Amino acid sequence: MRGRGRGGARGGRKNAFAPARIEDPADARGEYPSEPEISSDSSDASSAEDEEEALPTSKAYHSLLQSLANRHTANTAKGEPRRKRRKLDHSPFPDVESEIEVDAEEESDSGEELDLEPADVGEQEEPVSDVESVHDEEEQQRELNDAFEAHFERPDENELAMRLKAISENQWTTKKLEAAGGRCLLQVPSADEKALSRRRLKSPRDVRLKPRLVEKAQKALGVFNAVEQSIAPSLFEYQDVLFGARTPKNAGRLRDMASLHALNHILKTRDRVLKNNSKLAAASDDVDAEYRDQGFTRPKILFLLETKQACVRVVDSITRLHDFEQQENKKRFLDSFSLPEDKFSDDKPDDFRELFEGNDENEFRVGVKLTRKTLKLYSTFYNSDIILASALGLRRAIESNEKKKDYDFLSSIEMVIMEQADATLMQNWEHAEFVFEHLNLQPKETHGCDFSRVRNWYLDGHAPYVRQTIIFSAFLTPKINTLYNKHMRNVTGRLKYTADYTSGIIESLAYGIKQTFSRFDSPSHLTDPDSRFKYFSSTVLPQITRFPKPPQGGIGVLVYVPSYLDFVRVRNSLVDSDLSYASISEYTDLTDVRKARSHFMSGRHSLLLYTGRAHHFHRYHIRGVKRVVFYGVPENPRFYDEVVGFIGKTVERGEVSRAEGSVRVCFSKWERLELERIVGSKRVGKMVGDRGDVFDFI
Repeated sequence: MRGRGRGGARGGRKNAFAPARIEDPADARGEYPSEPEISSDSSDASSAEDEEEALPTSKAYHSLLQSLANRHTANTAKGEPRRKRRKLDHSPFPDVESEIEVDAEEESDSGEELDLEPADVGEQEEPVSDVESVHDEEEQQRELNDAFEAHFERPDENELAMRLKAISENQWTTKKLEAAGGRCLLQVPSADEKALSRRRLKSPRDVRLKPRLVEKAQKALGVFNAVEQSIAPSLFEYQDVLFGARTPKNAGRLRDMASLHALNHILKTRDRVLKNNSKLAAASDDVDAEYRDQGFTRPKILFLLETKQACVRVVDSITRLHDFEQQENKKRFLDSFSLPEDKFSDDKPDDFRELFEGNDENEFRVGVKLTRKTLKLYSTFYNSDIILASALGLRRAIESNEKKKDYDFLSSIEMVIMEQADATLMQNWEHAEFVFEHLNLQPKETHGCDFSRVRNWYLDGHAPYVRQTIIFSAFLTPKINTLYNKHMRNVTGRLKYTADYTSGIIESLAYGIKQTFSRFDSPSHLTDPDSRFKYFSSTVLPQITRFPKPPQGGIGVLVYVPSYLDFVRVRNSLVDSDLSYASISEYTDLTDVRKARSHFMSGRHSLLLYTGRAHHFHRYHIRGVKRVVFYGVPENPRFYDEVVGFIGKTVERGEVSRAEGSVRVCFSKWERLELERIVGSKRVGKMVGDRGDVFDFI
């Protein structure tokens, strides 16, 4: 529905984390063509420190490194100064880049004498003192208590098997938690009460972060508020989180918390692989060490975002939480993804401005690669740590090759962050479902993967149950709940936070207009559209035709239809009626929109059909509305308030009295969630289950 973007990357490569050969000239420029290519064996023209290439991992290579380490130690003992070294872009393992330095005096000869000095690891070959051994033991003990270690690195196999069995049988232990401003449910696939206990996190200092992130995180987030404390333990302990109370006011802090967690995960993964690389390099030939610390492919984090401007905000959050000496392709990224965020007037609501201000194009995808000192944008998918994409953009990337779909780059995703699920509902929810269906599948090609380093639960096909899924939404719907039940099945547990709807929004409406809620019989949610149309055609529409027409102007009836399919059905039924009507949908041309609004306001058309998605994308202020009929209950409660407000403004202008204005809402028992947000949880049970079928509010 929104603008169409071009870009993406797909394909394979010989080494799981080596740069892919760029087949298309657009890839060399850091751009994504309309039919993305991620080819086998590509190379990048970046700095040497930021690129990795695979080197043999044989024991002969380890022996060479050991001899070089001995040579370095001997030179240091003699007091010889360190020789000049330059950095090469080789890494003994594909998951990270290490710094390999060559003696400048000898690189012109054979180049055989190397010093291994992995980034952020230091001189691993120095003798270890007793004090250092104690520190190492303390660090190992801290790591054992770390959620990253327990969830990804060293999961208890017996407990994992038990929880997987409980998930397969859909057996969850549920606990209601105290939560500020809402309702919080924690579920774990275990009968063990200890699994339901949580640490209390008051600020980023209470989170087990990498030291280099603590100060920045504390400065950006400070103390967690009451709502954030409700979700922080689950968020940072790798449980699935469905947060159904996102607002424009809390969106920035939620984004920072998720970005901090993603950064922390990448740094811990990277440091662990570097540490194991160093151990393998120092191991003797007769030591058969095994370190399983990787996935099939490099990408670990997937952000599912709605607009390019939202993508810019995530990148800004990442760069505020971590210092990077370089940010490659940043200008190109901002030129393509960012626009000034002041294109709407203040009369537009804050949620609309947050979503659509700036660049609101919704087809995009971009890879982000993190090295020790550099953040690189427009990296190819197979050479990225983070993928930022819209659901539509990612689906286009996967399906760009009709003969051979490539989704192997999603095989090792360990964290999914979906920032605005409610906005995705207004696009095409099938795109989101498509992406989740293609997450953590066994790859069709090896892509140069070193299977001796792949974690066992990847090989066993359990990655979907270890992956953490984080979803933020303004409200929850049956479709979002279905995704929660189907794809958020984390072995550690899952948390669902719902806003408090005790009173609903109807008590805060000050229009003084009669609002009538009419329930119709609907035996099944599958046949609900047919039952709804039958009720509207046989009961509601005849009442509309009987409204007295004033001497000047029309009867001013606006029919709000949430679904486009229902809109088409109702519009077709009006063709042979005596009512003069106009219609505005998300597909209506702007010229036709102006004509429809003008004729409705003047009374030339008595009835105006108006879709929920048209209101979502444009938030029109429609004049001449005297009566409103809701064909279905809006999923977004703000829409109910704004559409009823059309009558309120008509009353203020003196075009109709409050007694003449009216609201009619058609609902069935299958719309409990939508109805609760409007009338409140203390009323919704009676309205859905009582014998009466008409409920009036003023």
